[in-house]
Amino acid sequence: MSDCCSGGCASSRPPVDPAYRRILWIALVVNAAMFGIEIVSGVAAGSVSLLADAVDFLGDAANYAVSLFVLGMAAVWRSRTALWKGVTMGAYGLFVLGAAIWHAVSGTVPEHVTMGATGFLALCANLLVAVLLFSRRNGDANMRSVWLCTRNDAIGNVAVMLAALGVFGTGAGWPDIVVASIMALLGLSAAKSVIGQARVELRAA
Repeated sequence: MSDCCSGGCASSRPPVDPAYRRILWIALVVNAAMFGIEIVSGVAAGSVSLLADAVDFLGDAANYAVSLFVLGMAAVWRSRTALWKGVTMGAYGLFVLGAAIWHAVSGTVPEHVTMGATGFLALCANLLVAVLLFSRRNGDANMRSVWLCTRNDAIGNVAVMLAALGVFGTGAGWPDIVVASIMALLGLSAAKSVIGQARVELRAA
């Protein structure tokens, strides 16, 4: 029993799915590339929602890298990793809320064309990853955290494009602030879900 709790129980190690490993590598490369694109675009456009999405892409790239590392490890280690990822997802949500407040106070009006174009490119990238991950959305806490991150990203990308339309129509920055706040709340909600499932799995392990 002690060997199992320390991650040494061979029977708790699932076979590594080569297809899932390939999906994680694709997701890692796509998210790392989109982080670079969005961080540059977010700074250029003065958009807090784009910057929030860029940070999210960076977090997801790390998420996929960690998931690749623990793939095939004992269940207890996968659950511990999922718990850590849930905490980082929550930290991301708090960071975005802080950034949204700062932009609201400073009265920043972002550049809507860059916002919309970058948001559309990010949506295409996330839809590709979401399609690849869809069949594994109901796996363990680790797989679920990967799926939730991708799902939230796609929703966030649509919201960024709507924010760009709102900035264009109003000439004000509040649509950007509202969308960034919604993205933060999505991150906090996903964090709660992942942490809850990971804790249940850890107790069972």
